[in-house]
Amino acid sequence: MTEFRYEDLLPIGADETPYRLLTTEGVRTADGPGGRKFLEVEPHVLQELARTALHDISHYLRPAHLQQLRNILDDEEASPNDKFVALDLLKNANIAAGGILPMCQDTGTAIVMGKRGQHVLTEGPDEKALSKGIYDAYTQLNLRYSQLAPLTTWEEKQTGNNLPAQVEIYSDTEEGHENQYKFLFMAKGGGSANKSFLYQETKAILNENAMLKFLDEKLRSLGTAACPPYHLAIVIGGTSAEFAMKTAKYASAKYLDTLPTEGAITGRGFRDIELEEKVHQLTRDFGIGAQFGGKYFCHDVRVVRLPRHGASLPVAIAVSCSADRQLLAKITADGVFIEQLETDPARFMPDESHPAVAAHDEDTDGVTGTGGSSVVKIDLNRPMDDILAELTKHPVKTRLSLSGPLVVARDIAHAKIKERLDAGEEMPQYMKDHPVYYAGPAKTPDGMASGSFGPTTAGRMDSYVDQFQAAGGSKVMLAKGNRSGQVTAACEAHGGFYLGSIGGPAARLALDCIKKVEVLEYEELGMEAVWRIEVEDFPAFIVVDDKGEDFFAATMKPTFTGIPVRAGK
Repeated sequence: MTEFRYEDLLPIGADETPYRLLTTEGVRTADGPGGRKFLEVEPHVLQELARTALHDISHYLRPAHLQQLRNILDDEEASPNDKFVALDLLKNANIAAGGILPMCQDTGTAIVMGKRGQHVLTEGPDEKALSKGIYDAYTQLNLRYSQLAPLTTWEEKQTGNNLPAQVEIYSDTEEGHENQYKFLFMAKGGGSANKSFLYQETKAILNENAMLKFLDEKLRSLGTAACPPYHLAIVIGGTSAEFAMKTAKYASAKYLDTLPTEGAITGRGFRDIELEEKVHQLTRDFGIGAQFGGKYFCHDVRVVRLPRHGASLPVAIAVSCSADRQLLAKITADGVFIEQLETDPARFMPDESHPAVAAHDEDTDGVTGTGGSSVVKIDLNRPMDDILAELTKHPVKTRLSLSGPLVVARDIAHAKIKERLDAGEEMPQYMKDHPVYYAGPAKTPDGMASGSFGPTTAGRMDSYVDQFQAAGGSKVMLAKGNRSGQVTAACEAHGGFYLGSIGGPAARLALDCIKKVEVLEYEELGMEAVWRIEVEDFPAFIVVDDKGEDFFAATMKPTFTGIPVRAGK
């Protein structure tokens, strides 16, 4: 029998986060029995902390993330498409930092993880005070309400304030933590949340060759719908499936960066730095890049190894997207502190002489690598047949500049239109006359034409395409991410096109490209309504054409066969 040993499953190291003081109000110490000190925290402190955290992560990014975007621009090996996306994301960060337009239209599910020291005293449910702060942020700022309350198993209604949030408070009994309350705040959009995966595997993949072959297939399937470049997290093992998944989420937020880098007989989790680099190189070789080809599918990779039951091997994968929205916070006897995010992202922008800026602004096909022709301007004011006749002249990967009217419709609107078709009704004329943009806007600030209004994940609408195109609608679709083979087949059969938009720069699109927004139908659905918008110089790429070509098809095929072994080994 072995001796008793205990070590935390996720032994996080020293906290070197740069914090700023939020307030000292509502926090005080009190003497307790046995000479112990207690930290008293008033409910309004938690409320204000949550409100501020959700404001900050909606508008600001960590400096390290912004530096990674700048590194793409300075990397001679980065593809023109990598640089095009990176520069657009930096421009978007600068607009969002103005505090008016959030960086992404999907302002996410609010997630709070707290670790409360055993000598911290509060009044009432902490979850309630934190939720009130989240409510304040979403109702007072230009954020989007995305949460749906189930009224029955099949019926649901938008809550109108983005609650409920996911709030989880844990007891922290570690010595030295008695009088501190620490938090991780996240805003998790649907696109990146949907790219969280759990695989129940066996010991057969617990060798480097098998694991990399497994990841070659699974990581390609992430596609681009969640707005790369990604912060990718992989967890191998876990005392349960849910613990593996939660660990992957924390790792994608850099929360576990200070884990040990080697294992121990206690079973503690650790980071495998060597495997991280090998997986990162694997993703560079995919050719997917930052959405439209290149090497920057991922900014970085985290691999965490956890203990496991001998009969179970969960493997969890999660990503944080280009809206890398999380921060740390803490309450101590000295006050309330919140992670200092970057409020001046302009310092990461290249000057006008930078080659990436020149390539971005020249409007040449050097940006897309499709043969040297200029960016194709598409006038959406023309009849649909004329738009299709123009698009069919150009191959996949061609960069476009769209100007004119678009119809905006996403999940619920598509479901309602399908119900009409199934009942024998006609396809709405607006779906026949205009391209359809899959998106849902954030709130419109006073004096502006639009709130943040970037594309949503195209794949969620894949099942509708064949029926809609057969009925004369959805002949040109605009959204983000790769699509299934059924969409390619439908476009070939019905003469349709899928255009890819850059996922991420929702604030820039709102400020620079969207000139008018009005509701067409289903106003009661809020952001899920059918809208009509006017756009000007809206950037897009031909991803799927009417000839059965799909830009992403080649990048989805696994190519890893094994790790070369030297002769004689």
